[in-house]
Amino acid sequence: MSLRLSLSALRAPLARAQLASSSRTYATRVQPAGMGEGERGIWDKLNSRFPGTRLEVQDVSGGCGSFYAISISSPEFKGLSMIKQQRLVNDCLKEDIKGIHGLQLKTIVEDAE
Repeated sequence: MSLRLSLSALRAPLARAQLASSSRTYATRVQPAGMGEGERGIWDKLNSRFPGTRLEVQDVSGGCGSFYAISISSPEFKGLSMIKQQRLVNDCLKEDIKGIHGLQLKTIVEDAE
């Protein structure tokens, strides 16, 4: 059993490093170049609906548009539970969500300035 834990401990940093090196990060409110059509459509809707400093939309399905990872900040999330924050985003993307397999969503509360 100790051998299994040792192997797991060795694999975790490697897996994180591989994930970090292969992913694109879009951490600004200026639409990045190189986005696919699906990413661009989702990015446009969220950017116009939710003010904030951070918006990342990434097709993590290998480019086929079936699974997206989204990280979004907005002062509109302040005081809301995580479930209510995510419902707001899901409502905004209601039509898009019908055509995809999965969505990984991270909402970040941003203080209004």
